[in-house]
Amino acid sequence: MEFNAGKYDVAVIGAGHAGIEAALASARLGCRTVIFTITLDFVGNMPCNPSIGGTSKGHLVREIDALGGEMGRAADKNSIQTRMLNRGKGPAVHSLRAQIDRRSYTSYMKHCIEKQENLDLKQAEIVNLRRSNGQWELVTRLDAVYEAKAVILATGTFLNGKIYVGDKSYMSGPDGVFPAVGLTEALEKLGLPLRRFKTGTPSRVNRRSVDFSGLEIQEGDERVVPFSYETQTPPENKAVCYISYTNDRTKQIILDNIDRSPLYGGKIEGIGPRYCPSIEDKIMRFSEKERHQLFIEPCGLDTEELYLQGMSSSLPEDVQLAFLHTIKGLENAEVMRNAYAIEYDCVDPVAMSATLEFKDVPCLYGAGQFNGSSGYEEAAAQGLVAGINAALKIQGKEPLILDRAGSYIGTLIDDLVTKGCNEPYRMMTSRSEYRLYLRQDNADTRLTETGYKIGLISEERHKKFLRKLELIKEERERVEKTVIAPSEEADAVMIKCGTAPLTTGCKLSELIKRPQLNYEVLTPVDKNRPELSGDIFEQVEIELKYEGYIKRQKAQIAEMRRLEVKLIPRDINYDDVTGLRLEACEKLKKVRPENIGQASRISGVSPADISVLLIYLTKKGK
Repeated sequence: MEFNAGKYDVAVIGAGHAGIEAALASARLGCRTVIFTITLDFVGNMPCNPSIGGTSKGHLVREIDALGGEMGRAADKNSIQTRMLNRGKGPAVHSLRAQIDRRSYTSYMKHCIEKQENLDLKQAEIVNLRRSNGQWELVTRLDAVYEAKAVILATGTFLNGKIYVGDKSYMSGPDGVFPAVGLTEALEKLGLPLRRFKTGTPSRVNRRSVDFSGLEIQEGDERVVPFSYETQTPPENKAVCYISYTNDRTKQIILDNIDRSPLYGGKIEGIGPRYCPSIEDKIMRFSEKERHQLFIEPCGLDTEELYLQGMSSSLPEDVQLAFLHTIKGLENAEVMRNAYAIEYDCVDPVAMSATLEFKDVPCLYGAGQFNGSSGYEEAAAQGLVAGINAALKIQGKEPLILDRAGSYIGTLIDDLVTKGCNEPYRMMTSRSEYRLYLRQDNADTRLTETGYKIGLISEERHKKFLRKLELIKEERERVEKTVIAPSEEADAVMIKCGTAPLTTGCKLSELIKRPQLNYEVLTPVDKNRPELSGDIFEQVEIELKYEGYIKRQKAQIAEMRRLEVKLIPRDINYDDVTGLRLEACEKLKKVRPENIGQASRISGVSPADISVLLIYLTKKGK
């Protein structure tokens, strides 16, 4: 018999990376919030790789932190190795990545939720979701009924989760946790466009069984940069990773058994991630490659479990053991957890608006892998936005809409709700047309003010941020006024760096602009340099070196935003727009874009279609 178990402003279903950020944001904005999880022991679990950040994903984590989210602080507290990727390339693609102690991360996040005012953490499976008298009712498997004004779906890979290992399959969530099997029917009744996606994970092996003697060592950075702008003491490097490679024998074993793969045998219905393929997928799709790289990474400081990044598989267990034992260093590897593929229900994200609220189901939001994305960082970013918007709606305030010109988070959400995805979506720097402006190093200058206005950034942190902006401005003015005169010392620096010596006085700013020079090498001639933190110098140097390119991108951003303010009425009938191509009409009716800018990014809508639409709206006076 059902019974009333409590009333809340916001209810979050799922306590993974999306659910955590959603619940914390909602509670911190003053809404009474509840978050449900199938088991309290796996709050913030990392069922796949034990790392946070990486190419473009590091950008997302720093943006989450700039807005007031938790992931950056949690990563810094539980990091065991940190590296800045792509240092050999331009600053647009520099991305922070940290190996994480996965169990201590889970413990940190669970405790963070437990301590948070306005937030209740419940172990319960939600099996029904229904609307009653303007409120949501969430029904647990034990017939407890919770009322909420808004609901955020953050079910991860648990929704009708099904594990595949060769010809064996069974209902399960990741890491052997129970799946969520009762909720799909309720979501279908609400009219949500559900579908099946698939992802996977590699084997874990015992450290004692690995021969590290002939493997490449991958150490952390000497100068560690934290994710969070609030972290005062950067994390220490406490572990190393190793690199090995597959070979011809590995390849042959996989090819000989490819018919036993559920992926190639047709047993898996769900669509997998193109940018993070299984090892059998790599062998089949890139048959010309002689070898594939894999990283051997620690899962934590208090465990001997090692993660084999790059070796995701759904082949039978005996085949997994056979091909692993062909790899250098893993000849005698003892597998602690076998690799598997997991299939799950998720939603077509074009059914949502940029606030992550469903267009046809008010006060219902989606976040994370439920929205068709993949990755902890993408999930956390969406969870933060969904939690903020659910709270703002309940409080009768304007929503938070991040555009693609101001953040990678905005790019991620715009891609999902405008273009949709036919496979698990993964963020990459190439997805942003403004990536030189949207760098990981300036996430705070782009988003901290927004986080402060919303209410997630404290007064103290905001004052520190404003002071940082002042210091950047002052330092920029200093280098533009400082003139370096010709001297033997200056000539020695120029010649050593392979650039022309000075024949006359030269502004320090002009020297910094030279490709061969930077703040560090100019130290001997910059006699009056103030004592400032490295990030101040970094910002000034990037602004100077890439000034022309950044100015050009800002002009493009201004044009994009000009189109974003041209709103499209919600009640528009696209069938009435004379001259609109049939494909464009169908796509516009499906996505129902909120403005001309969004309409222009829909696949299948051409510039000519946009011109027709603009003429129509002008004639209608809209």
